[in-house]
Amino acid sequence: MKIISVHEGIVPISSSIRNAWIDFSKMDCSIVAIVSDVMRDGEPIVGYGFNSNGRYSAGEILRRRAIPRLLDADPEALLDEAGDLDPTRAWDIMMKNEKPGGHGERSVAVGVMDMALFDLAAKIADKPLYRYLSDKYGDGRPDDSVFVYAAGGYYAPGKTLKDLQDEMRGFLDMGYNVVKMKIGGADLKEDLQRIDAVLEVLDGDGSRLAVDVNGRFDLATALEYGKAIEPYNLFWYEEVGDPLDYRLNAVLSENYSGRIATGENLFSLQDARNLIRYGGMRPDRDIIQVDPALSYGLTEYLRVQEMLKDHGWSSRQCIPHGGHQFSLHIAAALKLGGNESYPGEFQPTGGFADGAVVENSRVGLTEIPGIGFEGKAAFYKVLRALHH
Repeated sequence: MKIISVHEGIVPISSSIRNAWIDFSKMDCSIVAIVSDVMRDGEPIVGYGFNSNGRYSAGEILRRRAIPRLLDADPEALLDEAGDLDPTRAWDIMMKNEKPGGHGERSVAVGVMDMALFDLAAKIADKPLYRYLSDKYGDGRPDDSVFVYAAGGYYAPGKTLKDLQDEMRGFLDMGYNVVKMKIGGADLKEDLQRIDAVLEVLDGDGSRLAVDVNGRFDLATALEYGKAIEPYNLFWYEEVGDPLDYRLNAVLSENYSGRIATGENLFSLQDARNLIRYGGMRPDRDIIQVDPALSYGLTEYLRVQEMLKDHGWSSRQCIPHGGHQFSLHIAAALKLGGNESYPGEFQPTGGFADGAVVENSRVGLTEIPGIGFEGKAAFYKVLRALHH
């Protein structure tokens, strides 16, 4: 197996929505196509990848570092002992001559390539990614469906409480039982009104509502909000402070008895390990949200899973950020606790296969070889255009 070419591009995933920190008016995304010399049905097998939402495209790093290193490598260096493509070996090649630290845009670029390589490897093996991963890294018995919750509740120009309620009703009509909304972009009084409005839709059941701060609060505000929302018994209180402020998270966990979720903006094994060591995270209730697409790919995410296991954590306490097909396959294969979903947002990259049905907050996977972008027509059209 040889890599013939790598094609890189950018697609917009912009929106008028905003959270407590940023708006998405200029958000875009890197996409890649890795073309192999393995032929099937008269065409070369191609692996596709993209970076998750919340971080911008990383084309400069892809073009100048990750892609040239992969293309310059000895083709044999990408293969395992059986002669099959091994994306974990490609990871070492793409990270050659990179200093420790600096996890950020570099992790996004490597994650895009890593995704495409795993898509390619699973396609060559003629297996859907979740079965390929379960056979290779799991127990060979993947979950046949995955818990998903609907993330929304963003701030938007002119958005009323009724609009917020209608949005959440729409999620319930789609088959979701658990929904998530943004807080921290208004004052406490207004945010509590917004929470109360959503709880009306949920028949007062706070255990079906998660709230997400997107890292906005300092410690005093985190504790103030925590005291105010604790009686609601919410599904979780998410990314309350800066992702690297482990002390804030630790103090919050000492004062807030409900579930805390964080980790979507930690992009390396080292950062995730520091969260576990110093962030006060409680393995009996809290949730780790590391997004494989943003954090150097599945290769690094497997290391994160090993670290968590060594510290007494169950894989079921991991629910990745991002709401995309790649992490959905990973969740099924590694028996994670679920996966995020963004109904209607961050298109064309976000979301699952066309025709995917959510029932009782669970969704199944396709049997298309690889990640299954071919079953997501609008996105697949964009991906094919990269190399045709």
